[in-house]
Amino acid sequence: LVVTTTGSSGIPKQIGLSASALLTSARASNAFLGAEFGSTWSLLLPLNHIAGINVLIRSLELGTTPTNLLSYEGKFPKVDYTAIVPTQLYRALNGDENLLHHLQSAKAVLVGGAALPQALRNQATSAGINVVTTYGMSETSGGCVYNGEILEGVQVEVRGGSIFIRGSILALGLELNNGWYETKDLGEFVEDKLVVIGRSDDVIITGGENLSLNKVENVLNQHFPALQIAAFAVDDPQWGHSLHIAVVGKIDESRLISILESELGSFAKPKGIHVMESLPLLGIGKVDRKRLAQAIPNE
Repeated sequence: LVVTTTGSSGIPKQIGLSASALLTSARASNAFLGAEFGSTWSLLLPLNHIAGINVLIRSLELGTTPTNLLSYEGKFPKVDYTAIVPTQLYRALNGDENLLHHLQSAKAVLVGGAALPQALRNQATSAGINVVTTYGMSETSGGCVYNGEILEGVQVEVRGGSIFIRGSILALGLELNNGWYETKDLGEFVEDKLVVIGRSDDVIITGGENLSLNKVENVLNQHFPALQIAAFAVDDPQWGHSLHIAVVGKIDESRLISILESELGSFAKPKGIHVMESLPLLGIGKVDRKRLAQAIPNE
């Protein structure tokens, strides 16, 4: 298959995936979950994305076809497994009762496509949803690390803070170093589990200080778990880059500023806080920081 992806850069590119890579990924996923022949999946992600493709192949490997809920009307039927992105999980926990009940009734719910805030995961667990976080990308045939555990047939190393991946799940035509694919993600192993810290290209320089946008979001998500929050940077002639925050919902701006300054430093004080109806997304899960920055007038 050839899959088009924007990744985190926003620039579309085509990824070639062999049948062997896709089948290896599907079988490893089903094995991790303990899925048996006849188990069912629901399709809540588009089939032009690797996450949706994987749901289809996992189902076929189990002798079933996925229940398509993309345009489904009425109460969602019960299935054994499903896969969603954090935005869908947020909606289920904040008003979408139909989706919430569907996720609660599943044996496991894969959540990937973007970083899952710990506060949102805790909220889901409290609601009775068995969340399995996934890490991967189109170049690795989708998720290849579940709950920090590396799937069968995959190797992961962290070198100088950067995550490297090797295995038959890799896409065709990648630039490899002795079979290893270097991602742009940063991580570490904690008690033999991979913890993804963020992307190497999400660090901005503001006022001469390095500031991770991912870290800013993690801090705010811990204090405001019921809100959707995104940190982004705008070119600034004085600071180099200025930090801005986008928020879906009402927020105490003074408290937000105080939290960032106390936990990250005075240079983490945002130059703007923007209340929005929704966050622009890249593909199916990642926040489009470039679009957010483009919406802010240069001053």
